Amino acid sequence: MRENTVQQPGEGLRERKKRQTRQLLSDTATAMFLARGFDGVRVSEIAEACGVSEKTVFNYFTTKESLVMDRLEGAADALLAALADPALPPVQAVVGVLADELAAMTEQLASQPDFRQAADRFQRFSALLRSTPSLRAHQHAMAERLTAEAAHVLAERAGLHAEDPEPRITAAAVLALWPVQFRSLERRLDSATSPRQLTEAVTADVRRAADVLEQGLRTRG
Repeated sequence: MRENTVQQPGEGLRERKKRQTRQLLSDTATAMFLARGFDGVRVSEIAEACGVSEKTVFNYFTTKESLVMDRLEGAADALLAALADPALPPVQAVVGVLADELAAMTEQLASQPDFRQAADRFQRFSALLRSTPSLRAHQHAMAERLTAEAAHVLAERAGLHAEDPEPRITAAAVLALWPVQFRSLERRLDSATSPRQLTEAVTADVRRAADVLEQGLRTRG
């Protein structure tokens, strides 16, 4: 979840209030879903808990599923922006964004009074994603869309067509680092005793996977 109490550079009061409302909706929905299950909570209940109308919820989030995918969608935008930078090799671009995401996650865990309780909440959130068919379908659709958009970005960089094999396979390969990090987080949280230890372990896992990709892509010349 993103911290929303500090005004962002260049952000006006209206933009800040909209960002805070969006964050409140996402945080409230996630807490309710964790407590009662995704299918056990209606959007109208989330709206009531936040003191807004159901229409307001859908002004910020197009679907119920997107209420819990807010951070994932933000990360997807950051990945596309990084891949568009011609100065960054694709693997390096994705690794950089994932490092930022990991830092934000561990900073949030570190800010909690009990690290193990915070880690347990993250694992329950992961279990919610895995156990809810509509959330899995939403994730799959997001991944397909992101891969297609990344292929388009990489094709423009290389002067190719987005449907050419090279940008398609490169996009699929580098974006596979995202679930590598997510699964590493799930696994490492079982034994991690501090945010720093968690960061080091997950970073090492992602780096190992990135090394495999870099070696493979390098052999193409």
